[in-house]
Amino acid sequence: MSDFNHILNQGTEPSEEALKRYLEGNASEEERFMIEHQMSEEVFMNDAVEGLQNFKNTEVLQEYVNKINKELLKQTVKKKRNKLRRHIEDQHWTLLSVIVIIILCILGYFIIHLTIEPKPVTKVIEQKK
Repeated sequence: MSDFNHILNQGTEPSEEALKRYLEGNASEEERFMIEHQMSEEVFMNDAVEGLQNFKNTEVLQEYVNKINKELLKQTVKKKRNKLRRHIEDQHWTLLSVIVIIILCILGYFIIHLTIEPKPVTKVIEQKK
């Protein structure tokens, strides 16, 4: 959905203007057929048209549409901002944990090699003979 001013997609669904014309009875034969065909196939579309038919005043309907569009825009922007913020914070903890694990591995390596007594070279040569 590239345009945040419209609730309906501009793909196979009818436009807002086509729905308004259908509800007013001014839709062309093609538009009416397309809308009725979608109403028979999709439950959501059928419910949407029935709900729109309950509005007598188109100004109130337009107010509701604008209000829903604004609320939808606010929610999507808020979710996107929270997701970005969470993503950045998670990377700091991941980086810190990787650094701590590497330091622990290095310290473990040195501790193991310092605690093991090296065998004198002469004893190793004598054992091989």
